[in-house]
Amino acid sequence: MKTVVVLLTRDLRVHDHPALAASCANAERVVPLFVADPALAVPDNRRRFLLESLHDLRDGLRRRGGDLLVRAGDPVAEAVRTAREVGAEGIALTADVSAYAARRQERLARACARERLALKLFPGVTIVPAGEVTPSTGGDHYKVFTPYWRAWQARRWRGTVATPRKIHLPDGVTGDDPRTVLGDPKSESPSPMTGGEGEALRRVKAWQTKAAAYADRHDDLPGDATSRLSPYLHFGCLSPLALATTDGMPEAYLRQLCWRDFYHQLLAAFPKLGTQAFRPGAQEQWQDDPVALQAWQAGETGVPIVDAGMKQLAAEGWMHNRARLVTASYLTKSLGLDWRDGAAWYNRLLIDADVANNYGNWQWVAGTGTDTKPYRRFNPDRQAARFDPDGEYVRRWT
Repeated sequence: MKTVVVLLTRDLRVHDHPALAASCANAERVVPLFVADPALAVPDNRRRFLLESLHDLRDGLRRRGGDLLVRAGDPVAEAVRTAREVGAEGIALTADVSAYAARRQERLARACARERLALKLFPGVTIVPAGEVTPSTGGDHYKVFTPYWRAWQARRWRGTVATPRKIHLPDGVTGDDPRTVLGDPKSESPSPMTGGEGEALRRVKAWQTKAAAYADRHDDLPGDATSRLSPYLHFGCLSPLALATTDGMPEAYLRQLCWRDFYHQLLAAFPKLGTQAFRPGAQEQWQDDPVALQAWQAGETGVPIVDAGMKQLAAEGWMHNRARLVTASYLTKSLGLDWRDGAAWYNRLLIDADVANNYGNWQWVAGTGTDTKPYRRFNPDRQAARFDPDGEYVRRWT
């Protein structure tokens, strides 16, 4: 092909980007395009991170001779319109698994067929694409993590692709300042992480020096010994495959990346993961207590470890994974409140909240998801004694 439009979604990077790399290798001219869909509500914390990530991506594309087009509207209509304007013969897209993404892909396929445009889908959101690992006993997805983990480890992964050295735009095509579309949103949280591929790669390099201790320290609340890379994985500023194959990544950390893939294959098979109980026969008899919910949201439950986690979430748009388990368990198992309300609050504030991980984890904790012990609960006092024995984490955030 002479010209290809690369429709960017949750793949805001230039390294290990199969759709971009293939387009640059097989077309004379490549037009990177991001479309902000007004129908897809993006809370302020993620909107700010998105803006920073788009600016960083535009810089990366410009260093290679390209640029970034930024539009607002229906991504299918805008992608087809852009293809017509630049004389493109095809559109490249990184496949995704949410119900929204699936509808977008289906509509784009129909629109491309009408317009006689080629459409090519590529991997890149996960390490192993959803549907590529299935149970030998039948079924289209794994419902329990441990057998998926074994199959995932045995699966031969694709190789990472090289970053394009040169990107050629069609004559007369110029990029856009992302602020012209997204504005200049302010984060709801006062101390969020900075978005962008450059920041992601810097953090990976720093993480390499600490990763060996992950298995022993990842639950240490005051130690803050996790990678904090989840926001960059969510927006695709960081390739999960490139991260997994980075030197020094221990098995305990790969297991966490596998959990991410596990929930994506779960969401692909069960698109209503964010609204309906996954486990057949799950008993849902939730209390209706707005006052208790508001106290939990504000970090004013009176339970120190729970309140500390919620205050960290409000301040940073991120929360330590152990604190996520404790606060979610307290809402559902102690207060008896609906996991959907907790997930909605996380969705509002978390920079890394995607449908698969956020709702998959909430259902796991609530006992409506994939946990083989749905009665499991995380006693906050015992959790604090074990993972914050000196109260340092609590003092830091309350």
